[in-house]
Amino acid sequence: MTRIYLEVGPKKVFACSLEWPGWCRVAKGEEAAIDLLMEYAPRYRVIAERAGLRFEPGDPVVVAREPGSDMTDFGAPFAIPELDQAPIDAETAGRWVALLRAAWELFDEVAAESPEDLRKGPRGGGRDLSKVMAHVADAERAYARKVDVRHKPYKSQGDRDAMREELAEVLSRPWQPPQTTGWPPAYAVRRTAWHVIDHLWEIEDRR
Repeated sequence: MTRIYLEVGPKKVFACSLEWPGWCRVAKGEEAAIDLLMEYAPRYRVIAERAGLRFEPGDPVVVAREPGSDMTDFGAPFAIPELDQAPIDAETAGRWVALLRAAWELFDEVAAESPEDLRKGPRGGGRDLSKVMAHVADAERAYARKVDVRHKPYKSQGDRDAMREELAEVLSRPWQPPQTTGWPPAYAVRRTAWHVIDHLWEIEDRR
């Protein structure tokens, strides 16, 4: 069984795994979103295996629905499920951070092997590689502030890596409510992993 929740926006729906951070897909309608999520299971397996984890998802089971917003339709998961207020033990936190680290590693490897000029969309849209990388780095720094990890704008890749290390350390800790930061850790690791993975797959598809 794969426990998922649905974020239902006005036009689109996100289907997100609760146990596998970053395994989220968006489509028009609940069934389409769930189908797309499962369609991407083989691609997510690459990330899980890099993290040293066995990934054998069962049938998807919807355990919660959350109201979405215009951000959902824009293509970003924005709702914070009530389930993210549950306590997190050290083993679970460590497993989730292992998946986040694997996503970071694969993103950097794929970016290093990809051309600057990525294939454009049907209407000529889409960022080039350096802009995708900068967007991911800037978004991560903003996400980190939601769990009180604060870094100034990067001047080097070393600055980015230092932020990632601090963020990983914070998210590796066991957690108990009440929430005292902008995001609960479960949502923070899911949102951060989703963003890296979404752009990892974008680069793979457009190079």
